[in-house]
Amino acid sequence: MGGQVISNMDYAIEVLKRYGSTFNKCMRYPSCGDFYKIEVDNKSMTKIEVAEQINPDYEFLIMIHELIEEYLTRKRGITEESIMEFDLKFEDERDQGLHAESTEPGYDKRAPYRDEHIFAELIERLIAKELGVDWIEYEKDLIL
Repeated sequence: MGGQVISNMDYAIEVLKRYGSTFNKCMRYPSCGDFYKIEVDNKSMTKIEVAEQINPDYEFLIMIHELIEEYLTRKRGITEESIMEFDLKFEDERDQGLHAESTEPGYDKRAPYRDEHIFAELIERLIAKELGVDWIEYEKDLIL
């Protein structure tokens, strides 16, 4: 499989703490995980944000998913802008009642990162099994 060589492997990972049912800062859209580029000391890096969960294993699983999805999309030349544009469009469609609350944008056939999302979830499921996390309970318990 082709793609660009990635030399910038700098990441900042943050678990966003909840205050009641809200986070101390907003994620870009309703999600339990996100990634985007930031500048720190004139250096570009990738920020991975994870919404605080009831179980630290859940936070780890979300982080792993985001890390894999980010790396694969960047390697394959799928831009953060195209991902964000699609996700925001999907959320608008959800607001119009076109998608169920539980439907993830990454599964939509139009998602530019669909393959990467599905692969990241496969790895996430393998790690969940290794950690003894029941996948059905995990999905029910996730806090956006």
